Amino acid sequence: MSTWTAELRLLFRAPLSAGALVLLLLLSALSVAAGLAATARQSAVIERVEATQELDLASVTQEYGKPGVEAGSAAYYTFHLTTDPPSPLAFAALGQRDVQPYVLRVRLLGLHSQLYESETLNPELALPGAFDFAFVLIYLAPLVIIALMHELVSGEREAGRLRLLVSLPASGLGVWGRRGLLRYLLVLGALLVPFGVGAALSRAPVAGTLAIALAAALYAAFWSALALGVATRGRSSAANGAALMACWIALTLLAPALANAVISRAIPVAQGVELTLAQRERVHRAWDIPKEETFRPFFVKHPEWRDTPPVLGRFHWKWYYAMHEVGDDGVAAEVADYRQSLTAREDWAARLGWLLPAAAVQTFLHRAADSDLRAQLAYQRGIEAFHTRLRDFYYPYLFHERPFQRADFERLPRHEPRPSSASLPLAPLLGLLVLTALASGAAIRGVRALSSFAAQEGR
Repeated sequence: MSTWTAELRLLFRAPLSAGALVLLLLLSALSVAAGLAATARQSAVIERVEATQELDLASVTQEYGKPGVEAGSAAYYTFHLTTDPPSPLAFAALGQRDVQPYVLRVRLLGLHSQLYESETLNPELALPGAFDFAFVLIYLAPLVIIALMHELVSGEREAGRLRLLVSLPASGLGVWGRRGLLRYLLVLGALLVPFGVGAALSRAPVAGTLAIALAAALYAAFWSALALGVATRGRSSAANGAALMACWIALTLLAPALANAVISRAIPVAQGVELTLAQRERVHRAWDIPKEETFRPFFVKHPEWRDTPPVLGRFHWKWYYAMHEVGDDGVAAEVADYRQSLTAREDWAARLGWLLPAAAVQTFLHRAADSDLRAQLAYQRGIEAFHTRLRDFYYPYLFHERPFQRADFERLPRHEPRPSSASLPLAPLLGLLVLTALASGAAIRGVRALSSFAAQEGR
């Protein structure tokens, strides 16, 4: 213990080391606080919209719950709220939640135009991403590790103490391993203490909390091993720092950006607004063609309404909603391709974790926090299922021409938030483990080579 205490005192005598650790602790705490504030804000928005929804529904009920009002009018003016509350671990990795909707009001009209018309966002605001625990872990923690370890060996050489250190009986892996491990544990503590407090405050599940802590430990271990390996190569402190900064730029910025550009080019994806326009074009076309052409595919899908009275006039609510559903069906294949392409991009981005530690830990954190693309698609599928329930509820009124009364508003389907789709994928963790093992092997070889070289130099 006296040896570890002495190493700790020696570490904190360097203003750069102490300042870097305090700064990392502060940034980690701020990121957790920002993530908790963001999820609390989203939950508050959902509660506020739910209260407003009740007032809006009461107003619509009063206006369109009168005797003689057609069900089509009630369906047209009634909005139905859908929500996607944040998971307990979303504070750690906001993912898609800061750019994709988590509250959406839908009507009985065409669903796809309602789903994708909300995909408009300012790319300049979305580009920096959210300041959350994932951001601090992926981008800032390696910089602190570099600051702590780039002069681990060269600092001793430049101070004239290296020969003395390697001549001690406990030299070699003992000295450098202890110093590297001490810095690693301090960095990990600065990261995980605020994260643990945030997880406790949000009542996050223990399994997910421990899994994210494990991913953070592996990621910090990779950078610590890499920094130790570079530090033992016999270069100056400035050269070590420059080499490690080049590694940071390449592994966290350049390589992921280039890989994403290649994936985007190899797997093109249409914009969601294009699906909205395609669906609306099909709906608008229905105004200019015979109604039989609209009902023909509709009755194939819904044979139960085939024997209802035909539409003789220019307008009827059942024809109006039928053409919206036919418009949805007309772009169903395009929507499936759109989602499949997005999922394929996500899968290839996850595969980068076998080569890029930043991609591995990002994939794992967003999946564990249920805030990635798969979570957003699960929310959309939940809205689709709810929209189907709305059609099943309204269609008997429309096709049997039953009046819609005040009591029917109380029977309207209500959207239930989807169950969590969070998971703990093993592939990113295995990728991190392999990369960390390779970096650790290189660091151990560097320490042994350093000890051997210094011993020969001393003789």
